[in-house]
Amino acid sequence: MMDQRPDPELLLGQIKKEQEQSAHKRGRLKIFFGYAAGVGKTYAMLEAAHQAKKKGVDVVAGYIEPHVRPETLALLDGLEVLPPLKAHHKGIVLNEFDLDGALKRHPQLILVDELAHSNADECRHIKRYQDINELLTAGIDVYTTVNVQHLESLNDIVASITGVTVRERIPDSVFDNADQVELVDIEPEDLISRLNNGKIYREQQAQKALDNFFTVENLISLREIALRRTADRVNRVSEKKKKKSTSYTEEHILICLSAAPSNAKVIRTAARMASAFKGMFTALFVETPDFVNMNDADRMMLRNNLKLAEQLGAKIATVYGEDIPAQIAEFARLSGVSKIVLGRTNAKKNLLFPKPSFADRLTQMAPNLDIYIIPDKHTHPYRKMNFLQKHQYTFSVKDTVKALGVLIIVTLICLGFFELGFSEANIITIYILGVLLTSIITSNIVYSLVSALFSVLVFNFLFTEPRFTFSANGAEYPVTFVVMFIAAFITGTLTMKLKDQARQVARRAYRTSILLETNQKLQQANTKSEIICETANQLIKLLDRNIIFYGRENNSLRPPAVFCRSEYEEDILQYTTHEEQAVAKWVFKNNKHAGATTNTLPGAKSLYMAVRGKEQVYGVVAVVLNHDELDSFENSLLISMLGECGLALDQEYLNETKKQAAMKAQQEQLRANLLRSISHDLRTPLTSISGNAGMLMSSADSLDKDKRMQLYTDIYDDSMWLFNLVENLLSVTRIEDGSMNIRSEVELLEEVITESLRHINRESVKHHIRVEMEDDLIMARMDSRLMIQVFINIIDNAIKYTPEGSHITVSVKKKGKWVEVSIADDGNGIPDNEKVNLFEMFYTTHKGVADSRRGLGLGLALCKSIINAHGGDICVKDNHPHGAIFQFTLPAEEVTIHE
Repeated sequence: MMDQRPDPELLLGQIKKEQEQSAHKRGRLKIFFGYAAGVGKTYAMLEAAHQAKKKGVDVVAGYIEPHVRPETLALLDGLEVLPPLKAHHKGIVLNEFDLDGALKRHPQLILVDELAHSNADECRHIKRYQDINELLTAGIDVYTTVNVQHLESLNDIVASITGVTVRERIPDSVFDNADQVELVDIEPEDLISRLNNGKIYREQQAQKALDNFFTVENLISLREIALRRTADRVNRVSEKKKKKSTSYTEEHILICLSAAPSNAKVIRTAARMASAFKGMFTALFVETPDFVNMNDADRMMLRNNLKLAEQLGAKIATVYGEDIPAQIAEFARLSGVSKIVLGRTNAKKNLLFPKPSFADRLTQMAPNLDIYIIPDKHTHPYRKMNFLQKHQYTFSVKDTVKALGVLIIVTLICLGFFELGFSEANIITIYILGVLLTSIITSNIVYSLVSALFSVLVFNFLFTEPRFTFSANGAEYPVTFVVMFIAAFITGTLTMKLKDQARQVARRAYRTSILLETNQKLQQANTKSEIICETANQLIKLLDRNIIFYGRENNSLRPPAVFCRSEYEEDILQYTTHEEQAVAKWVFKNNKHAGATTNTLPGAKSLYMAVRGKEQVYGVVAVVLNHDELDSFENSLLISMLGECGLALDQEYLNETKKQAAMKAQQEQLRANLLRSISHDLRTPLTSISGNAGMLMSSADSLDKDKRMQLYTDIYDDSMWLFNLVENLLSVTRIEDGSMNIRSEVELLEEVITESLRHINRESVKHHIRVEMEDDLIMARMDSRLMIQVFINIIDNAIKYTPEGSHITVSVKKKGKWVEVSIADDGNGIPDNEKVNLFEMFYTTHKGVADSRRGLGLGLALCKSIINAHGGDICVKDNHPHGAIFQFTLPAEEVTIHE
């Protein structure tokens, strides 16, 4: 009966494979979801943990919020509790979840309460959901809890119902991508009853909650939202199972990023619409010339809105221009946008000079688009910056001197015109030209304003009657002054705007050219180090910041390579400390961004970004920020350039892999050719040796002396042929695997040639071999063992391929720093078409493969490799009147005579 037991080796292989798969398997996330505090989320989570433990799962309570609920705390009995991390904040010691302790413990399942919690500054991540994501990446299953008001897209709806804006929020993607969501539900009346009984908060807290958040109307609304959101998630999960790949409909939702107070609500509304329509979601930022004058508060608001849009899955795009509605309409047309979501601004209308609203202008420019305007009753009145607020007025001595100089020169020119009898209209034009020139050469619009004012005053003082006073006799002069001032001011203002636009266009063109230049340079780079160097230098040109690159070496990072803007950089070492390198290692391990301006390890001094390929991370780039931030367009270009770098490194890796595969295939082909050639050529001498030996063993006595000697000779000849063949094969093998070492010593050529002639083919007695030495003391640096093999191979070839009685001459002479060795014969010679391939492996004369004359085509190829390894050259040429000459060189050595 056959043995049905499994193969132990196969079983061990399967176990090892399963272990490797489990090591790289992402953990599963289960969220216990509720509509308010006290519904029983933590209680349900702990009960589920006990059930898992009964099934043999390794369960650890990572962090449980310290509730005053005895029933909940009692469920911690029997569970291993991870010690909390002690964090200090404003003199208070806080208990936080110990992420590193959990990763070190590495249980199968860990419980982490309060998914939306904001961590203390000492923690690695700003938000707890980021901690949980790292646990999942490490292959640990997680149970956690969250309430409906903590979902980012629902924040505005909850705030409008309850009047409370929740600060701690999580991206909807965390909720939607969870492996399992369990809704923990309870009737609102029962929840209020529990609150009154002190099972949720203490008495004072409970009364305050009842008066504000925990009203029946609020709880009913929140419960409805939670039920609907859970149902939406179920629908999404079912649709994902039906469709293996993500597909978009023709809907494309667009919002415009701004610092307006209502922008956050617009972003959340658009995100919900994109999710409902299953369409694309784009957040567009129109950078106007006023962007440089934006105050810190507005910049912070804009930055927060941009991060919010990214969290909710929006693709960020940036365009430049002054007319925002026109830029939005043009972008929508080119990008196939179908819907635009705007916020209603409470800006006060100008009753004197009414203008079309933002939405009206956008509707006129994009009549085919659906435009949604989102009201926000909680938005404070938004005041658009007026002309004076848009510009910062800083005093500059240089610009002041320039403006005064222009005014003086213009005045002198006007005085000359006045003496020549030119009219006042000409003089006014000259002053307007001066204001225009001032606008061009100064950097602040205040100088245009002051220049226009002083131009009017100087014109009044010098050129109107009565002269040299600030009064005017004519009734038309006040109008002239006003018109002159307005004309000069408008001209200067337009000039400043054109300068700002030109500067903006130039900056955009410069950045775009860097991106295109990066693509070209990376295509020309051949090695990994060249790709890294070109990428770092291009990033310095783009960002004007120092760059630190951590390259990949096997499964870890190399030491940092620093690329500085200037030749001398004193404080660059502070950006490569052990703590900074630890951030780079975390980014490399987790394939995520971290460091300054991010929510992970924000205390770092640099922004760390992974250089990602298709299947691996090739390194980490650190951008030294110096407490600064990248704007949205710089960030987009940075990501694009790192993507280009990743593609280039992918291509370099692919080329290297192809090269290694081609080399391996070539080696395999070499082995195949070698075996194919040897199989025939070994069989002939071995058959002769075995046959002759068998004849001698069976009938040696019946054979005469001459016959026996002939058999002995044949056995010897075939054995020597096999010996030389094996020597050549061993040498070829050493050459192929790179293990052939040249042991060079100074040798006398005459001795090496004499030793070689002792081991040549026995058939040499049928030829006339002579050695011609220019000097008996010619010496060369060589490996004598290998050179003897060269002489034997070439002389044996001459014996083999020339008729009996032919002459073979070995001549040696010195030529400068080289010794030239020639081995000539007077046989039939070698055709010109065969000389080209003569030194290739497995090539023999008359045939491309080994022939019946037992030539493998290894000898000359081996000779070429040996001579080249000595630094010399080898060639073949015709001998006159007939025959061939093999000629090679060796480095010469002088004879040293010691007295």
